[in-house]
Amino acid sequence: MKLTLRSSVLALLCMSFVIGAGSAAAQNYPTRSIRVIVPFAPGGATDAVLRMLAPRLSENLGQQVVVDNRPGGASTIGMDIVAKSAPDGYTLGVANLSFGVNPSLLSKMPYNTEKDFAPVSLITIVPLVLSVHPSVPAKSVKELIALAKAKPGSLNYSSSGNASATQMATEQFKYMTGIDIVHVPYTGGGPALIAVLSGQVSVYFGGIPSLLPHFKSGRLVGLGVTTAKRDPAIPEIPTIAEAGVPGYESREWQGIVVPTGTPGAVIKRLHQEFVKALAAPELKERFAVVGAHAVGSTPEEFAAHIKKEIATMGRVVKEAGIRIE
Repeated sequence: MKLTLRSSVLALLCMSFVIGAGSAAAQNYPTRSIRVIVPFAPGGATDAVLRMLAPRLSENLGQQVVVDNRPGGASTIGMDIVAKSAPDGYTLGVANLSFGVNPSLLSKMPYNTEKDFAPVSLITIVPLVLSVHPSVPAKSVKELIALAKAKPGSLNYSSSGNASATQMATEQFKYMTGIDIVHVPYTGGGPALIAVLSGQVSVYFGGIPSLLPHFKSGRLVGLGVTTAKRDPAIPEIPTIAEAGVPGYESREWQGIVVPTGTPGAVIKRLHQEFVKALAAPELKERFAVVGAHAVGSTPEEFAAHIKKEIATMGRVVKEAGIRIE
């Protein structure tokens, strides 16, 4: 009996020590550099947003914040690294629309989207723009639809990967207009953008941050914005809904997640610093110029957002009959 009691006391003391050590680690967080995994190749909207944020976060947290691009697998390769990383706040993941699409699109997932991640904050909303190479004989949404219907399967479009926002926006457009254009997936927004700039593909639904310079130079033609309202960065481009497809709306989003089990104090600190960074006037101005809109939600609000996206994207996948090529 005495031995059992002594063992129980020792176990409780050990547990208290572990919890105390964990709390102390959370209070001192961070003590080294932090890695933010972007599950896409460099050059796309998600990558651009995080690279704008990283310097400000480094300053706020007192440790270097490093952007680590891990493309492939419809974003599952990078997010799997996050899911299986130590839950200590030193490996963060950037979730976006593909994070909400994958559960309904992929038959096998290396992780459980709803159980293996803890939300930190929804950081930005990024409208997309339907754009075409200047060689395409269509200068409006209606003209593009007419061209695609006259020549089914003759046009193709690039995306930043299967299950990406760029694919989902295009497939929703195809479904709502009844057109047939061929999907050519790439490993990220950068390669997908290069494909349309070079004329290898005709159509690309991309984020404003990466497309804006090419609209100004004339290397791409913007036909319609995917959100319900025109974007202040490109007010001359109409929404797709007002340009001929009533009810159409889509957009990219980015948010920060960490592995499940990350201490609440660490999540709280990360949330505070992301919100603080997003509120910086100069950063908000940079976002506004390129079309990314800062949010900075609470972890609870971001959790609700993810849940809603999973349900919404599930319906789009089913109704549009989307399949992974």
